[in-house]
Parts: sequence; C-alpha cells; structure tokens
Amino acid sequence: MRFDVNCSILFTDLPLLERPAAARAAGFDGVEFWWPFADAVPDDGEVDAFVSAVEDAGVQLVGLNFVDDIPSGGRGLFSRPGDAVRLRDNLDVAVGIAERLGCKALNALYGNNVDGVEQDAIALENLALAARKAAAIGAVVLVEALNSYESPSYPLVSVKAAVDVIEGVGEPNVRFLCDLYHLARMGEDLTAALHHPLTGHVQIADNPGRGRPGSGELPFKELLEGYEGWVGLEYKDPTPDFQWIKEFAA
Repeated sequence: MRFDVNCSILFTDLPLLERPAAARAAGFDGVEFWWPFADAVPDDGEVDAFVSAVEDAGVQLVGLNFVDDIPSGGRGLFSRPGDAVRLRDNLDVAVGIAERLGCKALNALYGNNVDGVEQDAIALENLALAARKAAAIGAVVLVEALNSYESPSYPLVSVKAAVDVIEGVGEPNVRFLCDLYHLARMGEDLTAALHHPLTGHVQIADNPGRGRPGSGELPFKELLEGYEGWVGLEYKDPTPDFQWIKEFAA
C-alpha cells in the first residue's frame, strides 16, 4: 500500500505547479489531481509546465480527472449533453498527459442530473469512448460514487449504482473509484467496497468532517489491511500534517 497526495485539495496554499514538489518534500512518491486547468484544451505551454512540475518533483502521477466542473460546483461532464463537445475535445488531452507521465488511472466524474434529460445513454457512450482511448496507453477509467449530502444532484451515490454503470459500459478497463469517505457517509459496507473485484483505486478522508485520518471515526488501519494499491489522500487540511501516517504504520 502506498499513499499519494491529491494536490487539488491538499497544499492549496501553494500555486498548483508547486504542489508536486511540496508533496515530495513531505515524503510522498505519488500525487493525483482533479483537472488542473481552466480550459478543457489548455495550450501546449500550460500542459508542458504541468508535466514538468510533476517530473521535476520526482513523483508519480497516480490519477488525473478528465475535465470537470468542480470549481463551479459541478460533478463532472460525462452524462451532460450540453457539455459533450467540451468533454470529447478533452479526452485526447487528458490521455496524452497521462501517457507522458505514466499515469494509469483517469477519473470520469459522471455529472449532475439535468431535469428532463435522459443522461445514461450519453454517459455510457462517453465512458466507452474514454475507455478505448485510455486502453491505448494501458490505463483505466474510473467511475466514482459520491455522497448525496454534499452532492444531492449526483446520481451515483452507492457502490451498486457505480458498478451498474461500469458494467453497462462494457469495456474491460473501466473500474470503480472507491472513496471511503463518500461511501461511509452513505452507510456502505467499506470492506466489501475495498475488495470489490472492480475496484481500481482508493481514496480516503475521515468521517465525519472529511479531515485527515484520525480526526473522525473510520478505522483505516483495519480497513486497508491487505490492500496493496495506491491510496489517494483526498481530505481537507488547511495546514497539512502527516504525522498520522507514523501512527498508521506503527
């Protein structure tokens, strides 16, 4: 098991391009990001600067979101008909960045509901296209379940809902992003989710509060026993303190 830092939610007091080096200085070998650009198709200079920041820090890019609308309060574009062109323009860019940095997991946030629109067929088509592009570089596409308290318009709020989508896509490299914080808020069986055969990546934050492990009630040491993949640290901490890892390893 290896921990990586989600640099879109931690080290946010620093400019984005300085965060991979901060993660390395804190002792981490891996980082992940939500979509790190303002545009779906950033210019080559922006992409090169991001790639260089990760490479120069000497860390592995473990995960990257496809273009999302998180900064404006959204939850992804894959099921949203009005964003189809923007999303599809982004697929090759995101996969290209992943290929340059050896990233093997691309997160495809499903998107919030749009009243009066049947979105599932749109999502399945977009996810299949993303999966085929990701497969060309040996990467997986992740589908995530969130919690309905913080994301009331997001339709995938259980393991079953996410797995049903994954199975509906029908591509072999689509996997479940198991975020233990969101699943805990929904009362899911966390051990079963962790060890589900379709789980492709794990993220953690404590519950309640979405703080660092040890700030809430989740027994991470017991939960993660036997898990051997990367674990993304996607919790809120204005002054990142990773002392809890020493206690975890004790």
